Amino acid sequence: MAAFGSLRPALTTRTSRLARTLAVAGTGAAVLALPLVGATTAAAAPAAPATVTTATTAYSNNLDGWIRESLAVMAQHGIPGSYNGIHRNIMRESSGNPYAINNWDINAANGTPSKGLLQVIDPTFRAYHVPGTSWDPYDPVANITAACNYAAHRYGSIDNVYGPY
Repeated sequence: MAAFGSLRPALTTRTSRLARTLAVAGTGAAVLALPLVGATTAAAAPAAPATVTTATTAYSNNLDGWIRESLAVMAQHGIPGSYNGIHRNIMRESSGNPYAINNWDINAANGTPSKGLLQVIDPTFRAYHVPGTSWDPYDPVANITAACNYAAHRYGSIDNVYGPY
């Protein structure tokens, strides 16, 4: 019996590793495989509390990473848009500079200059802010997602914007 007890930690570690691997792979097989692993009889042992481990994606701190992270946030909130549509508009509006500010148009003359990658004014940024992103309009991901949310409501998608909006 002592020998069986010494195998328990290895079995638990192997089971946990299998569950994490299957969960990260995004398969439902983790749910199906766990009761089978380690079962020695037809009767299942009482289930231990399961710990779910989710994978997090690391995005690069550059234009490509900001767009990709924004697309992930947009997908969670049902906001349409594509990489190409976002990139095209960013290049026209700010040339990829997250600190770009327009101090010469009518918005600036009225005290609310356009800011950030997609040149959003503060009232629009606040109105179309997407939960889970920063409240700083210069934050690249927050700026992109708010602008795409605005474009989705106004034009159907950022993909439909081909000029200043």
